[in-house]
Amino acid sequence: MRGYAWARWGDLNAFCGLILDNVAVLIALVVLVTGSDPAAQRLFSREFVLTQMIPGTALGVVIGDLAYTWMAVRLARRSGRSDVTAMPLGLDTPSTFAVGPLVLLPALADGMDRYGLDHHQAMVFAWHVAAMVLVMVGVLKSLVAPLGSKIRQAVPRAGLLGSLAGIALALIAFVPLWRHLAVVPLVGMVSLVVILVAVVARWPLPGRIPGALAAVLLGLAVYAVGGWAGQRLGVPVVPPAEPQTAAAWQPPDLLPGFACNLPWWERVLGHALAALPIMLPFALATIVGGIDCTESAAAAGDEYDTRTILLTEGLASLAAGACGGVIQNTPYIGQPAYKAMGGRAAYTLATALVVGAAGLLGWFTRVFDWLPPAATFPILVFIGLEIAAQAFRATPQRHLPAVALAVLPALAYLGLLVMNTALGGREPDAQAAAVVQSLRCLSAGFIVTGLLWASALASMLDGKLLRAAGYLAVAGGCSLFGVIHSPLVPAVLALPSQVVARMSPDAATICQSPYHWAAAYGLAAAVLVGLAALGRRD
Repeated sequence: MRGYAWARWGDLNAFCGLILDNVAVLIALVVLVTGSDPAAQRLFSREFVLTQMIPGTALGVVIGDLAYTWMAVRLARRSGRSDVTAMPLGLDTPSTFAVGPLVLLPALADGMDRYGLDHHQAMVFAWHVAAMVLVMVGVLKSLVAPLGSKIRQAVPRAGLLGSLAGIALALIAFVPLWRHLAVVPLVGMVSLVVILVAVVARWPLPGRIPGALAAVLLGLAVYAVGGWAGQRLGVPVVPPAEPQTAAAWQPPDLLPGFACNLPWWERVLGHALAALPIMLPFALATIVGGIDCTESAAAAGDEYDTRTILLTEGLASLAAGACGGVIQNTPYIGQPAYKAMGGRAAYTLATALVVGAAGLLGWFTRVFDWLPPAATFPILVFIGLEIAAQAFRATPQRHLPAVALAVLPALAYLGLLVMNTALGGREPDAQAAAVVQSLRCLSAGFIVTGLLWASALASMLDGKLLRAAGYLAVAGGCSLFGVIHSPLVPAVLALPSQVVARMSPDAATICQSPYHWAAAYGLAAAVLVGLAALGRRD
């Protein structure tokens, strides 16, 4: 690699961008699953997340970025070029918003309600479930790495990206508006406008200050001034800051409790298997995204081996899960941007070292002591908008209706979330119960539902009715065993007879059994097969 300038000044800019991306994901995880009264709110304590989940999660970034650094050096040596830029790797943003509200929090509630665990034991149980899911995802990604191109061809982009667009709009973008911005509009709206004008509209700010940083700083300033003004006027301007105690650092338990008894791990495995369908679309999306990243880097002049790129992200996710991590790793699409900044290989090496040290030594515990949610959550709104916009930009125009269709099951989940919050744990009356049950069926497994619906519609738009019928048949099989449309709380993978035995005998809801859903998909698939047999008639 003689002549390879592996470290340049441009690596500093590239490092700042990559480290902020990863820190933002970690902040999102902490904010999504923690609260000021965790036991009463059925949330995690900040100390538990920061000292138990974050170290293993950070380890995946360390392994992946070290491997990508080595791959850049090897490519420079093999090609004799001095301008090779390493592939960036970090934490996957969309799956963070799935593992928090859809895996960790339900498992925490189940630990307390179904198994009678105290709050700390339930947190450990939920953590183990999420770590086990990540291990499974890592194994899957590693096994299918050589088949990445075939997966990309088999699943329409509208299916993969459409389900992510639903997550982006319903959970990443809307929930912050509902739970934080609308609660403190004086802070949240100002921060959101700065994000929209500087990051979305790309309007330059004075001094070229980064838009996300400016939004947070301005939000902090408004919050501080509002608190001072409220005390002076005697009228609340912003809610009082919740008292925070810094999470005490302790050596992380990188291998999560493998000495526990067998019944414990049987429960963990059962919940992990039930949650696996939630995370599979995100694993497939990172595989397809990894291929896109490799092609993007090749277009910029750096030709990496696609299978090695995908295998690295799979093994990094596997190692992270085995050590208590809960977020999968993925290569980032911005390699040409980092190359344009002048980055080479030092920026991924520095990211690996800093993230690893911060995760293991507890540096992240200091970040959360001075950030009011209303000032930081607008960043999540931007992330949600960007993911959704990317889904529409990267999808062929003729498939745009399929992306929109994929969003609908996520909206059902959002409606169920809002209704359950409004009910506050109370039993709904008969009319509300029927609405809740319908929303529950539509929202259960909504990520897989969105993927299959969008893939079927994209195939119809391409005139491939038999392929569309195949997707509907797969959906019917999934609904038969509770992967999607489960009528139970919580949704479980089970034989249809077992599900029916636990359902209410009410005439309205019994028509939403797994048999009914599977028959509905089967009938719809049969219609498509019949139309395909008749041939296209213009």
